[in-house]
Amino acid sequence: MDDQVPGVAGVVVLAAGAGTRMKSRTSKLLHQIAGRSLLSYAIHAAEFLDPERLVVVVGHEREQIEAHLADIAPQVTVAVQEQQNGTGDAVRAGLEHLADVEGEIVVTYGDVPLLTGETLAALVAAHRTHSDAVTVLSTVLDDPSGYGRIVRDADGGQVAAIVEQKDATPQQAAITEINAGIYVFDAATLRAGLASLTSNNAQGELYLTDVITFARERGRDVHAMILEDRWQAEGVNDRIQLSRLGREQNRRLLEKWMRAGVTILDPETTWVHDTVDLAPDVTLLPGTHLEGATSVATGATIGPDTTLIDVEVREDATIVRTHGSLAIIGAGASVGPFAYLRPGTELGDRGKIGTFVETKNAMIGEGAKVPHLTYAGDVEIGPDANIGAGTIFANYDGVTKSRSVVGKASFVGSNSVIMAPVEIADGAYVGAGSAITDPVGPGELAVARARQRNIAGWVAARRAGTKTFTAAREASEGTPEQ
Repeated sequence: MDDQVPGVAGVVVLAAGAGTRMKSRTSKLLHQIAGRSLLSYAIHAAEFLDPERLVVVVGHEREQIEAHLADIAPQVTVAVQEQQNGTGDAVRAGLEHLADVEGEIVVTYGDVPLLTGETLAALVAAHRTHSDAVTVLSTVLDDPSGYGRIVRDADGGQVAAIVEQKDATPQQAAITEINAGIYVFDAATLRAGLASLTSNNAQGELYLTDVITFARERGRDVHAMILEDRWQAEGVNDRIQLSRLGREQNRRLLEKWMRAGVTILDPETTWVHDTVDLAPDVTLLPGTHLEGATSVATGATIGPDTTLIDVEVREDATIVRTHGSLAIIGAGASVGPFAYLRPGTELGDRGKIGTFVETKNAMIGEGAKVPHLTYAGDVEIGPDANIGAGTIFANYDGVTKSRSVVGKASFVGSNSVIMAPVEIADGAYVGAGSAITDPVGPGELAVARARQRNIAGWVAARRAGTKTFTAAREASEGTPEQ
């Protein structure tokens, strides 16, 4: 925490709204941008202030929100707004859990994901500089429609009032400085101001903004800090805004990584979650999506057209047109194109998972290769082993899944089926087209297929009159006359 902005007494995060414009069974605040819920961004920003108490006010879809909070922030206090009667009523519900708190109380929203802890800290610092009763976060918009307007004193110094759009006069409606809805209150002023609220307004609700008027009428100071980065004040009310803010957050993340030494060829088609970690000299090609706890080490190249979820990629690996989750890719290894890495895949250093290969719970050793058209499920493949094209590790018998082992430097011929559980020892060979059901010892060649048998005259006997019959007859009698 910055020494210039020590912790505040309390933070109240308003998260009780219905979010009807999202048209979703899921609470608006649980929708995500950059891999995190809207509410998680609000909690993260609030925690930057090191509050003595952090209260989240819930209402609609409270069960969903409470369950989510239990996962991401079990330390917070949950307050319930039983009826939706405006922002003043919501803060009143939160304040019930801060009854003995003195000092500064910050009020923010759960649906402003780009708002940062640093901005909140700057707002608190401004509040202390002016010894304010209330400090308001504002911003200037070309089109302020729908927002509460900041009405300043004649000298422009302090905030005289905040007027909601529906209550504004034409002159007030022309004001372009708007209320971002984020505040720092003196606790005593907030309690007294909330007690004075009435619903005598166009919406019949208790406006939190009326606390500003309450403070000014009693000679207390109220200032506004203008936010230059207007994106931080923008909330999410529908899926269009969710998309806009998601794209902006992604742009900011990509710029951060490019400044840190990551090459991103096409930021327009590259998406990276907030939780991803990238090292310098990583290259991301067009169509790359990195999600969850994915980490990519120095020198690795990802893409094009690749999605990785919770994947660890080590130094100098290359992954092309691949979908992977919960996997580990070793240093200098190569994957793809058109590979599918399912959870539990571990590819060793300099190993290869190639074209149209699917892996699951597969440990593929250093320098081992699975180059083409293979399903490798529940298998351990030793270092420097080679798995031929079209090989299937048959791990499921309809009841149980079993594991197979292929030893060091062994070779499995193309179009083989390894029927688990079975072990192929170090330095062994499996002949192409074999169905292996028994162990193969070190240095042995296993061939498990019937010897070829050609039946003369079968087409003439079984397929007379067909094109095949005609072709066979002409071939046996010589080239037909032209």
